[in-house]
Amino acid sequence: MSKCYGGDVHITPGDPCVSAAPACGKAAPAAHAFQAHFGRMIENCLAYAREQQAAGRPIVGIMCEYTPRELLMAAGAVPVCLCGGSAATIPAAEEHLPANLCPLVKSTYGYFARQSNPFLEMADLVVAETTCDAKKKMYELMAARKEMYILELPQKQGRPEALDYWENQLRAFLAFLEARYGRAITDDALRAAICVMNRERALRRELAALMQRAEPPFTSHELLAFKSSISGLEADFAQYERAIAYYHDPSDLSDPSDPGQRTRVLLTGVPMPHGAERVLDIIEASGGLVVCMENCTGVKPIIEDVDEYAPDPLRALAAKYYHLPCSVMTPNTDRIESLRRLAAEYRPDCIIELVWQACLTYDVESFHVRRFAIEELGLPYLRLETDYSPSDSARIAVRVEALFETAKARA
Repeated sequence: MSKCYGGDVHITPGDPCVSAAPACGKAAPAAHAFQAHFGRMIENCLAYAREQQAAGRPIVGIMCEYTPRELLMAAGAVPVCLCGGSAATIPAAEEHLPANLCPLVKSTYGYFARQSNPFLEMADLVVAETTCDAKKKMYELMAARKEMYILELPQKQGRPEALDYWENQLRAFLAFLEARYGRAITDDALRAAICVMNRERALRRELAALMQRAEPPFTSHELLAFKSSISGLEADFAQYERAIAYYHDPSDLSDPSDPGQRTRVLLTGVPMPHGAERVLDIIEASGGLVVCMENCTGVKPIIEDVDEYAPDPLRALAAKYYHLPCSVMTPNTDRIESLRRLAAEYRPDCIIELVWQACLTYDVESFHVRRFAIEELGLPYLRLETDYSPSDSARIAVRVEALFETAKARA
């Protein structure tokens, strides 16, 4: 793992930080610049972070989509996602954390314990949030060596006082950033950052929407590759636009490999950090095609933009991030509404819900998702609980294949 997160970042094909080769579907030729660009995502981000740090910009780690990147960008900082997706760092984490804990939390902390993630090591600050108890207690351990700022998230959506509370949390965070970095965060600076992130969300939405086709031009693993650990990079935007232009021109596309024979899947549940795509690969190797990922590494954070013209840009930021339908919210009715909309747009044949071990909120919420999938959508449903270990891959493959047989029989 040190080859990916440390030193000069020389990545080998077997490195656990690197996503495995797509299992199915059409891949763009290696000669295409956008494919090569995002294939070097870690190297690109690390080079950019080092360059910006040398120029005097602080590197700030974030742990969750609830943290508004726009605030950090307006403060002159470079926000970097730190969520761990490697099984290799988990043993180091289990020296301090319980074994029966979420693998995402353990993997993230394992990088911290081994001091093997250069983004985390160069971070001047880590911004965290109160989305789950495991994370909150992990932050206490990380605070022994890293400056932490905790955003306290209200957990009842649809209540004006809760949104007011969240807005006040962001105002306090804004004041903290101004004091820490000696830079006033003006409304104009916020609006400029909002425009950048809205552009990124729009480009990623356009790529994701290509999966609505009867014959999608790529697999979901290939789509997932178009995601960077650092947001707002002009170099990424240029490659997004190249990819969109390429995939929008049917004359440039070779025939997909039997797309009509693949079972269309809507994947929901927990986030899938870079390096933790094992279940996605099993699904697509078993004859499925994940046409939509309703999770924090998929479309969930990019569905809604921030109002660029709102008279109070901070209030607009608070509203956008407050609406994220995470399972920490109670009741999380917005998630069902999101699934209803996505099912209509992407036309799945079945729904698979991924739950990381010990993620209690998503585990309990699977009751509602299962009932919604079967009773309202009339779709076969499968809940998969696992961690980062490949030990249950064969069992998962058998269950996925059985689901696909059910979906085909119903069709």
